[in-house]
Amino acid sequence: MSKANDPSLRSWVTVKPESDFPIQNLPFGVFKTATGNARIGVAIGEYILDLQALAKSGLLDTVAFDKNLLSKDTLNQFITLGKHVTNAVRERISELLNENNQELQGKAELKSRVLVKQSEAQMLKPVYVPNYTDFYSSREHATNVGAMFRDPKNALLPNWLHLPVGYHGRASSIVVSGTPIHRPKGQTKADTDEMPSFGPSKSVDFELEIAFITGKPTQLGESISTEEVESHIFGLVLFNDWSARDIQKWEYVPLGPFLAKNFGSSVSPWVVTLEALEPFKVEGPIQEPAVLPYLKYGGKKNYEINLEVEIKTASGKSKIVSHSNFKYMYWNMCQQLAHQTVNGCNIAVGDMYASGTISGPEPDSYGSMLEITWGGKNPVQMPDGTERKFINDGDTVVLKGYAKKDGVRVGFGECSGMIIE
Repeated sequence: MSKANDPSLRSWVTVKPESDFPIQNLPFGVFKTATGNARIGVAIGEYILDLQALAKSGLLDTVAFDKNLLSKDTLNQFITLGKHVTNAVRERISELLNENNQELQGKAELKSRVLVKQSEAQMLKPVYVPNYTDFYSSREHATNVGAMFRDPKNALLPNWLHLPVGYHGRASSIVVSGTPIHRPKGQTKADTDEMPSFGPSKSVDFELEIAFITGKPTQLGESISTEEVESHIFGLVLFNDWSARDIQKWEYVPLGPFLAKNFGSSVSPWVVTLEALEPFKVEGPIQEPAVLPYLKYGGKKNYEINLEVEIKTASGKSKIVSHSNFKYMYWNMCQQLAHQTVNGCNIAVGDMYASGTISGPEPDSYGSMLEITWGGKNPVQMPDGTERKFINDGDTVVLKGYAKKDGVRVGFGECSGMIIE
C-alpha cells in the first residue's frame, strides 16, 4: 500500500469528517481564479493546493519533471509523464501536508499563496478528451431495460454475458460539472403514431456512471491484457451520461444511440487516482458462463464506492432518488479496456471510458429515471408537490460518490448539471 494511503495520516489543513478530500485522497484537477490563469491543483479539505505556486517555492524539487506542465489548462501533459512521476508528486504532497511536517506548515506567507479556497476558484474540465467510450456493464441495469422494452424472460441479449458491450460516444460534448445542459431536440415516434415528429425531448434522463481516464497510450495494433490495464488508468471521475429516452427509442435500431446521447455528458472536476482507491477494492460478481481467456483476470478488480443521485427542482426543493454502489458492476474496468483494445484499437492519454449506468438490485439503487419510474409509470413525488417521470427544465441533477474504510473517506465531490431550454 502506498504511504499516502495510510489511514493514520492527518493533515495540518483542517479537513472535516464528512469531507471527500482528506490527505489520503489528494485528487488532481484544473482550476483558475480571478487573479490567475488555469493551473493544476490538488484538493485537500475545503482548499486547493496550487501546484504551480508550490513548484515555484522549490518544495516539489525532490521530484524531477518539467514544472511548467503544472501551468497547463488540462492534466493531459502531466499525466503523460507516467505514474512514476504522478505517484511521486502525490507522495510528496502527502509529506508536505502531513501534520508532522513543517516544510510548508511553518511558512505562513507561503501557505497563503499556495492554498486557495475551493469556493473562490472555478474548476475546469480536468482533461482534454480525445476519445470517449460508454459501456453497458451493469447486469441489473441491462436486465431492467431488457425487461422494459423486450421480453422479461429473456431480458439480456445473447452477447451480454460474454463481452462488455459498449459504443463510441461524442467526446466534444463532455462538460465539467456545473455546465448547463440544453434540452435536446430530435425525432420521436409514439407507438400509436404512424409518422415520427420533431421537437424537444420530453424524456430527458440522467445516467449514474463512473468513468476512468487513461494515462498511458498505445499504438495502433497493440492490445492491453487485463493484467496490464491498471498501469494504463490514471484515475476516475463521476460521469452523468445524459440521455433523451424518447429520441433513443426511435433512433437506436439498428446502430444504437446517436442524438439521444451526444448532446451532453457531465463529469466531476477532481480526478481521484487509482492509487487512492486501492484500499477499497472488492470482489466482483461471479461471472457465468465463464468468460473467454482474454477477459479473465486475477484478484479484486471492483471498487466499493457509495453513490447517490439528488434532484433539485427550480423551486429549491430537493430529493435523493438513488443510492447505488460501483461494486455492482458485472464487467470491471480491466475487462472493459482489455476488450476495447483486443482488436488493436489504440488508446490516448485523456480518453474517457464510462461504466454505463450503475444500478443495484433494489429499486432505490437504480441509476436512471427510466428504471426508477419504470418508464414513467411510477412517478417520483417531489417535496414541492410536483412529480417527476423524467427531468424537467430548471432541474439540477447532482451525483455524489465516496468510498469509506478504516475511518477514511475518499470521495469525488459533486457532478452536477441543470437542464435548460
